[in-house]
Amino acid sequence: MSNELKVKTMQEFMAEGRQPEILFWVGSAGSYDDRAKKITRAFVRILNKANVDFAVLGTEESCTGDVAKRAGNEFLFQMQAMMNIEVLNGYEIKRIVTCDPHSFNTLKNEYPSLGGNYEVLHHTQFIKELIDSNRLSLQAKTYKEKRITFHDPCYLGRANKIYEAPRDILKQTDARIIEMKHHKSTALCCGAGGAQMFKEPEKGDMDVNVLRTKDALETAPNIIATGCPYCNTMMTDGIKAHEKEAEVQVMDIAEIIANSENL
Repeated sequence: MSNELKVKTMQEFMAEGRQPEILFWVGSAGSYDDRAKKITRAFVRILNKANVDFAVLGTEESCTGDVAKRAGNEFLFQMQAMMNIEVLNGYEIKRIVTCDPHSFNTLKNEYPSLGGNYEVLHHTQFIKELIDSNRLSLQAKTYKEKRITFHDPCYLGRANKIYEAPRDILKQTDARIIEMKHHKSTALCCGAGGAQMFKEPEKGDMDVNVLRTKDALETAPNIIATGCPYCNTMMTDGIKAHEKEAEVQVMDIAEIIANSENL
């Protein structure tokens, strides 16, 4: 991360004898993928701006096991999950925020049966909380009159029924929010879920991301907003397939808000 960002690890908090307000679960994409790292930095800028006392696990964070589970390797999933739960419980973590709906769904819904019980929030929920409590105030009108359409990530929307938080945040930017034909509970998948992110489509299968991007482009957007690093990758590839890179941006909501505040 760049030098201007203020980030502490749980080990540093423990050395100071205190607990953070939240643990920021960075996730595999946010840690290693160059594009997703920009989302991570944007969210940290928001946390810094709102004076949120947060920590990361750093090198102690491992994959949640989501991909292993979706690919059918339950044994590997449980191994990965138990390692993470041991670390989280050792630090007595209570509240976790993540930018990745896949991590969000796994930590929230699948860790409790293995002994990992935490309050887990998606970053759009937490950003909305910061705005509603006046800890974060959007002053700049960077996106005034821009046309933004929001793509609902499967694990955020249909899997966990979180539809309004991202839209409520986008409305704060003074942009024109235009819904796709398929949105909220009827939204199409970007094609990355179920471990499909890491493989090519089977012969004869359609490129789902190209189909979903077509749905988005029909709204004539300036920006396709996402709330998932994997959706971001798939929609960006879809934009390239439609040769619209010069006209349409794909941005995470954290990036939109960070840019609105000129953080």
